[in-house]
Amino acid sequence: MNTSELCATISRSLSPLFVCSPAPQDGVRVRTPLLYPDGGVVDVFVLERGHSYTITDFGDALGWLGLQSVSQRRSPKQQTLVEDVCQTLRIELFHGQLALREVPENALGESVLRIAQAAVRVSDLWFTLRSQSIQHTADEVDEWLREKEITFERRVTKQGRSARNWTVDFETQTPARTSLVFLLSTGARGAARRITEQALAGCVDLSHLKATHPKLTFVSLFDDTADVWRPEDFGLVEEHSEIARWSYPDELERILASP
Repeated sequence: MNTSELCATISRSLSPLFVCSPAPQDGVRVRTPLLYPDGGVVDVFVLERGHSYTITDFGDALGWLGLQSVSQRRSPKQQTLVEDVCQTLRIELFHGQLALREVPENALGESVLRIAQAAVRVSDLWFTLRSQSIQHTADEVDEWLREKEITFERRVTKQGRSARNWTVDFETQTPARTSLVFLLSTGARGAARRITEQALAGCVDLSHLKATHPKLTFVSLFDDTADVWRPEDFGLVEEHSEIARWSYPDELERILASP
């Protein structure tokens, strides 16, 4: 079956939102309407193998997930979660790829959809990576504040002028000032902008607190141990908060203690 015929066969059992085209190297590529968390499109590949077909993501999902982690290695828990996804959707984890092999022609559309769904569910494990990253850095900041004997509360809730409740990572108290510290931490460059925008929104919505607390300041603490932040990320929040980088704790101490 040539690529045009294969695309026609696949398209008959899928929505028009699934767009089939010749793959750069082998078989055909199905561009799906599903997205990775950073907005990237999920692609699935269909390869003819004798009298049956192999459906694969060519390792895109696990590759994407690996790029979001500083260590590039999945924890045993994350590996178990990946395997659970594969078992639930009845697909293989084959040499780092999400795959189905020996697929008959009449099951091509359904198989493409299963691989695409698996890719999305695997990429969603990024949220576990992100929460682990934030928790790890927050624990380090907690320990550092105790060593410096800076009075603080963790995960403080403050109400904004919009009536929304914001969870601030740290509220610190020194003789000179009170600081609300937003911790910005991620291993994913694609998520960095959204996290920065979230911190900006919090600073703006809570700015009314300065009217009754003149010594109050906002601090955006960037976990810069991962090279994911761009100059424009810092620029976005610098008008509404003081910028601190976790790799420069002395500078953070100066900010928290400055009159």
